[in-house]
Amino acid sequence: MRNNSSKNREFNHFSKIAKEWWVPNGKFKILHEITPLRIKYILKMINQKKIKDLKILDLGCGGGLTCEPLARLKAKVTGIDFVQQNIEVAKNHAIISKLKINYIHDDLDSLKIKKKFDIILLLEILEHLDNWKSTIPIIKNILKPEGLLIISTINKTSLSKIFAIFLAENILKWVPKNTHDYDKFITPNELSEILCKNNFNVLDTTGINYNPLSKQWKLNKNIYPINYFSTAKLS
Repeated sequence: MRNNSSKNREFNHFSKIAKEWWVPNGKFKILHEITPLRIKYILKMINQKKIKDLKILDLGCGGGLTCEPLARLKAKVTGIDFVQQNIEVAKNHAIISKLKINYIHDDLDSLKIKKKFDIILLLEILEHLDNWKSTIPIIKNILKPEGLLIISTINKTSLSKIFAIFLAENILKWVPKNTHDYDKFITPNELSEILCKNNFNVLDTTGINYNPLSKQWKLNKNIYPINYFSTAKLS
């Protein structure tokens, strides 16, 4: 759950930059760069051959950067975001892209959706919540038995404090200022502990690492000092 002041800050922050979602060199440039990695990782976890007609929910979908590639692969995609402007941008872009995606304006704190999904995505969302631990039981209720929860978030390390906040926000301008709060970062052990308490079996943890020399992002199974993916199956 999020307290009102923090939630309002998040809402105002993302409302102001909603029109930037599909600008490759805009405020969400970094997400455009890592979207191919997101898709690569998701396909690896769910087996690409079986993606057709899978019911996938992207919680905190923003402007639909991850929803659209999955829809092109014939998955049945639903995107939910608590910022109305994000949903409007996502819907308009899906029309332009001629893709059928079910976009819904809803809030993680009080999800109204009732149907269950094969896959739920939480990509760069948990670190924006005041109490991410309370979100996991909510998600569990809309995930099918043996369904997969795929998370990406930021590890709580000294490197992440330097890189994800100081460098990324203030020096490199990769993301807008005040996007992240170090106190909300989550270690893989913390995440695994809460997932296990909610009847999830953690299948994988993989880092998303940036090489400043090649200026490329890569997946790394064993190294995750900053960003990482975690995949868990509901028992």
